[in-house]
Amino acid sequence: MRAHTDYLWFTTRARRELVNITERIAAIVATARIAEGFCLVSAMHITAGIWVNDEESGLKQDLVEWLDKLAPSGDYRHHQTGEDNADAHLKRTLVHHQVEVLGE
Repeated sequence: MRAHTDYLWFTTRARRELVNITERIAAIVATARIAEGFCLVSAMHITAGIWVNDEESGLKQDLVEWLDKLAPSGDYRHHQTGEDNADAHLKRTLVHHQVEVLGE
């Protein structure tokens, strides 16, 4: 069994961004010459999530609005630690921090 590990680094411009990494993941798998198996994609930041779905602007906006309804910005106990991102932690919990994508 072959295994390969790689890392992607992101510099985002906004507090929240949806970044499509499909082509980058496909290129990593192709470069690794792994023809079948699974690919584990894991966000290595506590407020980053991985979401597998259609690349469609309306659906992405629906996701953002749904997450905002379930975990709106506001006053949370977490903010007593000096941070201001409790809603991002909750949203990441809803989206999840990793996915397993099966190959052919």
